[in-house]
Amino acid sequence: MPVILKAEGVEKQYGNEKTGVHALRGIDLEIEEGMFYAIIGKSGSGKSTLLHILGGLDKPTKGAIFLEGENISALRGNALALVRRRRIGFVFQSYNLLEEHTVMENILLPIHLDGRVQDVKFVDQVVDALGIRDKLSSYPDELSGGQKQRVAIARALAPKPAILLADEPTGNLDDKTSREVMELLGKSAREFGQTMVLVTHDREIASQADRVVTITDGRIQSIQEGKYGY
Repeated sequence: MPVILKAEGVEKQYGNEKTGVHALRGIDLEIEEGMFYAIIGKSGSGKSTLLHILGGLDKPTKGAIFLEGENISALRGNALALVRRRRIGFVFQSYNLLEEHTVMENILLPIHLDGRVQDVKFVDQVVDALGIRDKLSSYPDELSGGQKQRVAIARALAPKPAILLADEPTGNLDDKTSREVMELLGKSAREFGQTMVLVTHDREIASQADRVVTITDGRIQSIQEGKYGY
């Protein structure tokens, strides 16, 4: 499989050299196209920091991030914003849906912000895969937590990003709904050939990925096959 996202010698330090916090220490990681990766670690291990740097939401202190061969950690301003909007999909714990917009309007928002024409057939496939067709005219305050997260996943997938990044997407959900959302994430990754990187502290959730990357004290401890690894 070709490498779609690569971290090369990535370090992240907050504060000065003597008293600062080293969140990441020399991370080297290759994400293969079409694969589902889970990054797991205890609180404070650096897993969310790594995800944010992989997605261009934060800058490494040292090292570089390459997306489809382009050094996105060297980009600034509008150029970086364009990469995040067009080539990276994000799913967060907090959903980040716009309450005054319907489900469909929320799903299509990134496409419309970019001035692009939606791929109607693809959006329909995403909506059906996530089981939210009967909610398209509803507003976020009419949805359960699990339904909101499904909408957030659909919104991230709709622009056809090169990679989807998910930061503790089941953190606000009960166990049953968490399992459902994880199954849908896995199904989406495989059905649409979507490269996906998910951060979680839950080993059972992580095991559903193709690859499980364990981080300890800002370093990669291991990379192992998950439930669907091959």
